Amino acid sequence: MVIIGIVIAVLVVLIILAGFLIAGLIMAVKPCSLEEARAWQEKEEHVDLSWYDPLEKKDYTVPSYDGYILHAQFLKNPGDTDRFVIISHGNTGNRFGSMKYASMYLEKGFNVIVYDLRGHGLDEPTFCSYTVRERKDLMAMIRDSRARYPHASLFGIHGESLGAAASVAVLEEKPPIDFVVSDCGFSDIVPVLKAKMADMHAPGFLVDLASVFVRLRFGCSFSQMRPIESLNENTVPILFIHGADDHFIAPEHSKRMKEASKGYAELHLIPGAGHAKSILTDPKAYREYVANFLAGQFQGRF
Repeated sequence: MVIIGIVIAVLVVLIILAGFLIAGLIMAVKPCSLEEARAWQEKEEHVDLSWYDPLEKKDYTVPSYDGYILHAQFLKNPGDTDRFVIISHGNTGNRFGSMKYASMYLEKGFNVIVYDLRGHGLDEPTFCSYTVRERKDLMAMIRDSRARYPHASLFGIHGESLGAAASVAVLEEKPPIDFVVSDCGFSDIVPVLKAKMADMHAPGFLVDLASVFVRLRFGCSFSQMRPIESLNENTVPILFIHGADDHFIAPEHSKRMKEASKGYAELHLIPGAGHAKSILTDPKAYREYVANFLAGQFQGRF
């Protein structure tokens, strides 16, 4: 009996340690510097950033709901315009991950606001909460931008991956925005994590185990990381774009969110595009989808 008790105690300790370890790995942010991100975009993604350096810019910070400081940058359109868009990048990236979309909006006559998501870029290190805190940070960015630019006649948000999920999740806060473009966002984090476990030939129940320890260690739960739940009463028009060959966050996530939105929503899949590669795989189609969406929703302004 003593031996059995010792074995059970050891197993319990191992389960607890494994739970805390997996929870930490899931929630960890692996940020890169602004210089590293820019180099990656230019050399690996072949993104043309020749327009960026000559552009008039302004760096500033925005305090979030809990006092956390977000680092942002305003990209002024060379033309006279009262259109604005905030772009949110994906996990492990920073503001330079938003630049491949920024050039498109500048060409469409928008001023562009990019920022480092919590724990990324110039922000203080912290964990990723998969929209629990990120959506509140985005709401802080929206409120700050509305206060800075009260004359804005058209104001939207665009997100990629985690940034897309935050851009959908923030809709529960009823933000003062006119449109959303969501590129390869997740509707629910749990299927994404379980698919990742399957790729690693690990059992899916480890995600359920980790959920308990995420709540204990980080104060949030996977059940809160469901952007799709923000769409029940949404009336803001949304354009969903997703790579048809995205094996990290499956296109079904965008399909489910498109169907769940109470307001206008459309979805376009980009053939041959993997995760966060749609605008790089078919830039012409991507830009046309965005242009047609804006023209259709805001007739007479484009």
